Amino acid sequence: MTSSKKNRPDKHVEQRARELWHEAAQRIDPATAGRLRAARRQALEAAQAPAHHPVRWLIPTGAFAVIALAAMMVWHPLPQHHEAASAPALNGSADSTADLDSDLPPDADKADPNLYQNLDFYGWLATADSHPANR
Repeated sequence: MTSSKKNRPDKHVEQRARELWHEAAQRIDPATAGRLRAARRQALEAAQAPAHHPVRWLIPTGAFAVIALAAMMVWHPLPQHHEAASAPALNGSADSTADLDSDLPPDADKADPNLYQNLDFYGWLATADSHPANR
């Protein structure tokens, strides 16, 4: 058997199917033909419309997230207390400037003991400053 003999029955069936299809298309009512044309138009428009791929947004979204994270790290760095404690101070000026910048009173172990000798005087001085003397 050759390939041409195999194709002959298929060609005959295909030709007969086309004839029947054309004959049925001639006898279709106008309402059904209109619905079929509308369905065909919609199918063609859907095939020609560009497909939206959400995967396309993964790379720009990831890049934006990395930039936002880097910006947060720059403007709000993590507290690094261990570096200040481990770094040796060359002189005592670093500790004294940290104490001067603070609004809280100094710790008792870091403060000058002479400040605590005359607490009554400092109390009197605070009340004297709040009431100006009339001259």
